[in-house]
Amino acid sequence: MGKYYQVSTLQALALGFSKSVITVERLLKHGDVGLGTFEDVDGEMIVLDGKCYRAKNNGDTVLAEPERGVPFASVCHFQPQRFEDVPETDTIEQLKQWLTSRIEEEFGLNSMYAVRIDGEFPKVDARSESGTKAHHITLKDALSVTQKAFVFDNIKGSLVCVYYPDYMDGINAAGWHLHFLSEDKRCGGHVFDISLKEGKASFCKITNVEIKIPDSPAFDTYALKGASQEEIKSVEQGKK
Repeated sequence: MGKYYQVSTLQALALGFSKSVITVERLLKHGDVGLGTFEDVDGEMIVLDGKCYRAKNNGDTVLAEPERGVPFASVCHFQPQRFEDVPETDTIEQLKQWLTSRIEEEFGLNSMYAVRIDGEFPKVDARSESGTKAHHITLKDALSVTQKAFVFDNIKGSLVCVYYPDYMDGINAAGWHLHFLSEDKRCGGHVFDISLKEGKASFCKITNVEIKIPDSPAFDTYALKGASQEEIKSVEQGKK
């Protein structure tokens, strides 16, 4: 079974802790598939096939510099145990329901999962953002200024799908969190909604997690339990 390496907590990011905890170079030593963001929340992160991509606020993606800072991420060494054809779906909710039903079959709802879906997508409704230097500004408030939404039509690519169970809510986002990267690696972002024509899913069950807690004094100034669960859902799981 796999292991997630997580940088900081979603509670901390939601409350505005967006300082670098580790570098991209160090993060990639702990996993080859995953998602997250960058220092100052400067773009969405997609880790795929051992490379780290940064989606800029116009949806274009670039390889992230090895020295770029990471305040929050979840990555794993992706070793799938199960492969399935994904049925045609019209919305992200349909896709999440299908994913949940697949892990429920394995009695896996209390475990973590990494899933990769490669396919053809009639529509990908996504977002990314530019950075902000302000700290102790909530992620929701920062995104209200820096976030840009965009739609990719009739595109091939990959979804990186991260699942954390309900009891870990706050450490990460409970449920499914999806980022997209196009087949040509030129565009991507955090997924709000999606339609899928056909695809193939690879499932990696995760039964261990290592959390890298920030060691800067600033981290200890945050009251992490004060992070609103509704606020976390609004910024991380597709509710605009």
